[in-house]
Amino acid sequence: HAYHGPWHPAPQPPPSQMPALTGPPPEFVGHQQALKVKNDINLRKDTIRLVPDAADPDRRLVSFTFDAVTDGSLVIHYFAKEGKDCNFSSVYPDLQTPTKIPFQKGLAQNYVQPSGSGIDLGFFSLDELSNPSEEVYPLVVYAEASPSPEEGGQTVNPTRAQITLAVIEKHNDDLQVKVVKQILWINGVRYELKEIYGIVNSTEADVPDADDDGMGKECVICLTEPRDTAVFPCRHLCMCSECAQALRLQSNKCPICRQPVEKLMEIKVRSAEP
Repeated sequence: HAYHGPWHPAPQPPPSQMPALTGPPPEFVGHQQALKVKNDINLRKDTIRLVPDAADPDRRLVSFTFDAVTDGSLVIHYFAKEGKDCNFSSVYPDLQTPTKIPFQKGLAQNYVQPSGSGIDLGFFSLDELSNPSEEVYPLVVYAEASPSPEEGGQTVNPTRAQITLAVIEKHNDDLQVKVVKQILWINGVRYELKEIYGIVNSTEADVPDADDDGMGKECVICLTEPRDTAVFPCRHLCMCSECAQALRLQSNKCPICRQPVEKLMEIKVRSAEP
């Protein structure tokens, strides 16, 4: 027969045993190996200056220091826009005729534009110089490798170039160059150069204040293995590859700046020779 006794709800676990509500799991973060690309020419972006033309002080000439392991050529463009295959052309073609200046291989070469080849920047507003629109760059330096026959140069060589894109700002009544980005165009592939924060390589051997005992080069998580993995987009080289693999499963934040991590990149850095 039917039971008409009191109704009892199904037993529930006590609050302490209730499953906790957790946030969404960290997004999957890709882990990539860095690709080694040979760069034949390097313009030292912190050396770019605008100097008055002695023959016409209203005009400015571009000067900088660069390193080249092969012969090549330089072309300077003003107010240029990127086109197909990393070619650049000025949006003001009557402003200046770009001239290809050849150079020979060598390190720490100082370059100054020939007198008369600069432009009078006074015709442009500060906003046009420092905040251009539609991917127009007030200053573009196109440095292309052109190996000589003695260096193994061929009749038809794939383009190998470094392109430096910059804006021009005014500081204390002086015009200064600020590099926005540097591009490598190697055999039909476009790469954008990025600074990596925390790389210590063979160049530190030439720095008197370099830390000889190696402190500060270890992974910030395990503190034992060398750093070899960078976090993007913040570009902190701060972890070893093993800790980076573990981090992908636990968090999507950079251990240095706490910014969200989009990808991890393993970068093998050559140690200084004794």
